[in-house]
Amino acid sequence: MTAHDDNDLWIRRFHPAPEADTRLVCLPHAGGSASFYFPVSRALSPGLEVLAVQYPGRQDRRTERCLDSIAELADAVAAALLPWTDKPLAFFGHSMGATLAFEVALRLEQRGIVASAVFASGRRAPSRDREEWVHLEDDAGLIREIGALGGSEAQVLQDEELLRTVLPAIRADYKAVETYRYQPGPPLSCPIYALVGDSDPKASIDEAQAWERHTTGEFELRTYPGGHFYLIEQASSVIATIVEKMAETPTARR
Repeated sequence: MTAHDDNDLWIRRFHPAPEADTRLVCLPHAGGSASFYFPVSRALSPGLEVLAVQYPGRQDRRTERCLDSIAELADAVAAALLPWTDKPLAFFGHSMGATLAFEVALRLEQRGIVASAVFASGRRAPSRDREEWVHLEDDAGLIREIGALGGSEAQVLQDEELLRTVLPAIRADYKAVETYRYQPGPPLSCPIYALVGDSDPKASIDEAQAWERHTTGEFELRTYPGGHFYLIEQASSVIATIVEKMAETPTARR
């Protein structure tokens, strides 16, 4: 029997749902934390049990070394999820979290653990590169980027003391996602559902459509009104999409 540790540093289970057939692993955006998904967990419970991933270097892990590599993050998250694979896992990742979800799902599939689905939100497909160097900007440049994109992290711009504590984690995340380069290999076999705002400066509709290349399973692209953090204003629609697609998706196989 698999043992679950609710004190695990990587996994937050805000609303345990022991009767749920599937767990949805939610991976935050650059600079984000597990608590970003607390409302999602509340909305989906008890039909789906949400496991929110907490990266090092923020909130209760703020004293830990930040990881600035998608590969290193993916290895660690995949290992942390192994005790939770007694039930099928699906993935939802926004922005950097979408890339990370894809890489974690690849690692688990290599172990014979096939995800139920991957929801890739607000992120271009792994095979679609852009040259971005925000992580090399000084603090002022990084702050401008946060403010321009909006989202929950933009609120910290008003608190100088808090800003100083979160900037290292944000910079590490930006380095991780901006230096990531997809290594061609076998695609996932689970469905991929790409979700994107119709005015997202970080992921065009064409770049989101390219996720289709990364699965041999079902693919669908859905667009929503809004920019990079469209999912905040469109939360109810996004949650409805998750519920709809998970109801259609067969459980994962091992």
